[in-house]
Amino acid sequence: MAGKEVILTYEGLKKLEEELEQLRGPRRMAVKERIKAALAHGDITENSEYDEAKNEQAYIEGKIVQIESMLKNARVIDEEDVSTETVSIGSKVRLRDLDTKEESVFTIVGSTEANPSELKISNESPIGSAIMNRKKGETVEVSVPDGVLRFKILKIGK
Repeated sequence: MAGKEVILTYEGLKKLEEELEQLRGPRRMAVKERIKAALAHGDITENSEYDEAKNEQAYIEGKIVQIESMLKNARVIDEEDVSTETVSIGSKVRLRDLDTKEESVFTIVGSTEANPSELKISNESPIGSAIMNRKKGETVEVSVPDGVLRFKILKIGK
């Protein structure tokens, strides 16, 4: 059974590959050394250092499997293929909030890369899904817990 397709930008792909390299190399070796050191203390039945190291080892191994699966199911969006006509993954979109008149610029990314603090929003988020496949000049409404936000798409870029 194939996993869920993971949509990534080239930058997102590189970050995942770097994280995988860190987990497989330095992080795996460090936890192995912690386990070895804890075992050297003798009785492991009441050894919290050993338990913590084994828990971290399980986390690292699980994360490695997760990232490998994501990379296997990855579809990388080529910046050259990003349209400036309609909003798609990889688009940089300038929006104006029609109520506050504030403008924001978001990059639309797959859910794996979403990071609101970097203004990278998922195509599956409320705003992201509302503006997907829309054109410059269109007005969109986004339902949020506090009501409805209205945005006008001012610009679509790469």
